[in-house]
Amino acid sequence: MASATDSSRAPAAAALRRSLGFRDLVVYGLLFIAPMAPVGVFGTLDAKSHGAVALVYLVATVAMAFTAFSYAQMVRVAPQAGSVFTYARKGLGEGPGLIAGWMAMLDYLLIPAVAYLFSGIAMNALVPEVSRWAWTALAVVVTTLLNLWGVRVAARVGFAVLAMEILVLAVFVVAAAVVLVQDGPRRGWLSPLTGDGSLDFSTAAVLGAVSVAVLSYLGFDAIVSFAEEVTGGSERVARAVLFCLALAGTLFVVQSYLAALLMPVSAAELAADPVRQGPAFYTAVESSVGFWLHDLVAISKAVGAAFAALAGQAAAGRLVFAMARERRLPRALARTSDGTPRAALLVTAAATLVAAVWAARRDDGLDHLVSVVDVGALVAFTLLHASVVGWYVVRRREGAPNWWKHLVVPVLGAAVTVTVIVEASRTAQLVGAVWLAVGLGVLFVQRGRRSGDPAGAAGGSGHDG
Repeated sequence: MASATDSSRAPAAAALRRSLGFRDLVVYGLLFIAPMAPVGVFGTLDAKSHGAVALVYLVATVAMAFTAFSYAQMVRVAPQAGSVFTYARKGLGEGPGLIAGWMAMLDYLLIPAVAYLFSGIAMNALVPEVSRWAWTALAVVVTTLLNLWGVRVAARVGFAVLAMEILVLAVFVVAAAVVLVQDGPRRGWLSPLTGDGSLDFSTAAVLGAVSVAVLSYLGFDAIVSFAEEVTGGSERVARAVLFCLALAGTLFVVQSYLAALLMPVSAAELAADPVRQGPAFYTAVESSVGFWLHDLVAISKAVGAAFAALAGQAAAGRLVFAMARERRLPRALARTSDGTPRAALLVTAAATLVAAVWAARRDDGLDHLVSVVDVGALVAFTLLHASVVGWYVVRRREGAPNWWKHLVVPVLGAAVTVTVIVEASRTAQLVGAVWLAVGLGVLFVQRGRRSGDPAGAAGGSGHDG
């Protein structure tokens, strides 16, 4: 069988430049995730878990580790830019490969749109004379220019922004520690792991909160999109994926633990008053440390959100590039210039700009975007786990499988992602179903064209699955 991404068929112009190191990969992953991602959902998770918010992130990190491990397995098999599109083609066949890439595209287009909108809202709060849609559009333009400049330049600027975000997080950790030493916690020292006592501890409540918390990790998978641009081989990409998830999980557990100890409102009170859940993290910071830290965190979130979108836009461009190179999208999108997929980046930037500005001009725009961003990624993750089983266990391409790594772990990972899909909002499920239906339509049309075009079929790769 021909390789699913036989580079001999790709024109020289469709080559990406290898210029990224291990640090650059981790920077892109952490930028997309955002080191302080729990800030926006802290109150919701605290209420849902009955106060055991740090335990929620601990469990969520373990749950997402299954997905990270599956990525690490498949990037060694196919170290190309297509991420789940390439992996599903390898492990499951052409059809599932297209669907995996199609569903991941929904995630890679909408998550940056949400991040741009977060940035626009935050900047509008700081400078209300400029409308939030204008700030949102400006963030898209600036980060797109950086991505067009080249992956190496974007990584350097991203590193500076990430360092700023981690510095702000460090300031919060130190300030929180000082307050806790001087004044003691508002809740019990173990309450972030066991619940604050205002509501009975419930395993079901914790797991329900975990299904929301895993969304904070969406983005670490963007690392594998740069597999063709990294020096040192696929092993470096695999290590970066696992390291990024472990580091993000540690940061999430630490900040949620400290915020819970500083929280002046009980989990029961938050549950009874959902309006207080959104700003709950800021409430904890302001009441215990001071308003200055509130402003510092807000500014960090405004800048960090824009550069989280930069990483997401870069990953989206590489996914579109890879799908176009395999003739699943218009071939023009597979063109590169100086090793950068500028055509694909411009198309994804335009789509994200339209979604972000549309949402920024509506009062309920953020709610609409947030409610649908997760389903595409979760379906793609599920197909990723199936790809591991398909490649190693069903096809046995690497010899005798390791049953733990190649069956147990991906099955557990798929169980997590399917559970979160089931728990998703009806709006998210509906949008995901419509997007999936369109993808199936594209697959049907392309199969018909290839079966009727011997030359085109011969030029394809792999097989329909």
